[in-house]
Amino acid sequence: MSLRVAVAAPFVQHGTDRLEESEFVVSLSLDRDWFSPDQAKRLIDVATKEGLIEHGDAGLVATFEPAQVVIPEEFVPDTDLLRERSAFERVLDSLITEGVEKHEAVGAINSLQADLGVTIETAAVVYARRQGLEVDDLVPIARSALAKSRTDD
Repeated sequence: MSLRVAVAAPFVQHGTDRLEESEFVVSLSLDRDWFSPDQAKRLIDVATKEGLIEHGDAGLVATFEPAQVVIPEEFVPDTDLLRERSAFERVLDSLITEGVEKHEAVGAINSLQADLGVTIETAAVVYARRQGLEVDDLVPIARSALAKSRTDD
């Protein structure tokens, strides 16, 4: 998943799982020239909301093992990473990371959506749970989308 790769890069560069925010921003903007400083700060916001990093006493803390992330030599992240992703997109990325083929996951989620008569977010969360993925952080988002769809009808 390219968001995880982009977030891991500064930690890998410094050989740690903790960085000051300024080190993170400098790594992405000056060292790698992937983002402007403002965009790098936006990436921190997105990564925090997605649970990849947390703000700790020592600055930013990775919630995953950055050293286990492979950063391809030719990798350059897309600025699409800077926008918040839907619960469906987040579940789909998690499924792909776990080795599920994208077309297989999308097809299964669409079928589940039709069978259950729920939103795509809800179907994605149900499918992910059936696949054994931990997606508890997305349940409130799916529940909210489901409630909104019920009031729109």
